[in-house]
Amino acid sequence: MPTSFSYDFKGHAYKGKTSFPTGVFINNEFRAGSTKSTIDVINPCDGKVLTKIDEATAADVDLAVKAAQEAFDTTWGLNMGGLQRSALMNKLALLMDRDADELAAIESLDNGKTFSWSRGSDITFSIKTIKYYAGWADKIRGQTIEPYGTKFAYTRHEPIGVVGQIIPWNFPLLMFAWKIGPALATGNTIVLKPSEFTPLTALKMCSLIKEAGFPPGVVNVLVGYGQTVGEAISGHMDIQKVAFTGSTLVGRKVMAAAAHSNLKNVTLELGGKSPNIVFDDADLEQAVHWTAHGIFWNHGQACCAGSRVFVQEGIYDKFLEKLTAKTRSIKLGDPFGEGIDQGPQVSQLQYDRIMEYIESGKAAGATLHTGGKRHGTEGFFIEPTIFTDTSPEMKIVREEIFGPVGVLVKFKTEEEVIRQANDTAYGLASAVFTTNLNRAINVTNKLHAGTAWVNCMNDLEAEVPFGGYKQSGIGRELGEYALHNYTSVKAVHINLAKV
Repeated sequence: MPTSFSYDFKGHAYKGKTSFPTGVFINNEFRAGSTKSTIDVINPCDGKVLTKIDEATAADVDLAVKAAQEAFDTTWGLNMGGLQRSALMNKLALLMDRDADELAAIESLDNGKTFSWSRGSDITFSIKTIKYYAGWADKIRGQTIEPYGTKFAYTRHEPIGVVGQIIPWNFPLLMFAWKIGPALATGNTIVLKPSEFTPLTALKMCSLIKEAGFPPGVVNVLVGYGQTVGEAISGHMDIQKVAFTGSTLVGRKVMAAAAHSNLKNVTLELGGKSPNIVFDDADLEQAVHWTAHGIFWNHGQACCAGSRVFVQEGIYDKFLEKLTAKTRSIKLGDPFGEGIDQGPQVSQLQYDRIMEYIESGKAAGATLHTGGKRHGTEGFFIEPTIFTDTSPEMKIVREEIFGPVGVLVKFKTEEEVIRQANDTAYGLASAVFTTNLNRAINVTNKLHAGTAWVNCMNDLEAEVPFGGYKQSGIGRELGEYALHNYTSVKAVHINLAKV
């Protein structure tokens, strides 16, 4: 029998109960994994085991791929029209909306982010993403081409087939929605691996997918470890495309496995060390508000975090004073608590990594301006942290910390800061704060990043593409651009001549 999860949220901001199967989800059925082993899911607030779920392995990936291929060949793919796919996706979005409070509570319990943020942002954005791609499902079109009078040609955008998707632990439900939305809209079937750290909302979604009426095998969800399930998906000969969101280090492994197997198509959304440039003429209050959001959003566990903050010398002292006050006002505690801004980091492993970076910054001679310590006596809580007096070679300036740690750098000229901002292996996101429109356009044009925010940061939309330059990835999530990752273009030539 597969495992299951039940929890009573009494005493929390959400007062309901939840209960759902947590087995390996293949062909619309939950089952125990092939080895009958389980994975402990840890509560990041206290470090204790929250529940156990069934562990998937490479053998389960094989079963899931067969189920997905069968569905693609018989009930999905080219066998179901876009209007029907759209209806199913909209039904799923309605079920998510019905259970939005429950999904938010599960997300906060599993991941540690505040319930207010889960409910007000992540769940809302996830529902919007599914609805957005439901609207695209009957609009996947090619072109008609007439090279000359006796020949006619057209293109078809056809689904690729079985696609593998590997998502991270920082935005569990949102990344689930970002991945399945364009894949389903274009007619592909899916084998998806959630993170073993935060699998619960993905498994809850399996029940909703089945309830919505998706045919068996269209979406298959397997929770396992990267070295087993992740590798099996990346290197599987019958998976035709793989999409991965996570670290640049693991992204390299996914790409290598894809190349060494069937040369499957790959899209990668990877790490970042995003620059945030605050000019002297910026609206100071606005810049401080969004800078704090850019660093500490989701406890700093965001690939697009604006953790390298460049402040022009004319306002540096005032900016630091206001950012310090804002940082010290952030309230840590129980994610379900009233007025809480920041919960714990996701795991002991992540907590330890962040603390190692903080120690490295101090050892390298940077000034620990505020924060940098453990909060409380249990769980994985870290104070919001700001370093000053940094230099470009420091690890805390160059490497992705993936925690609530920002570094401040003073600069003089526009040319200087553009050079410093681009001095990174990454290129996921960037931000510019200025009231000068010409400067905003000129600077964003010169930044080597897939996203450039002006007078805001970490403000994403389902309709707008997201992805990186350089070692921050390949391809784009969201918007119409994401659809291109999930279709193959076929050119059809028709001879109209008599010979």
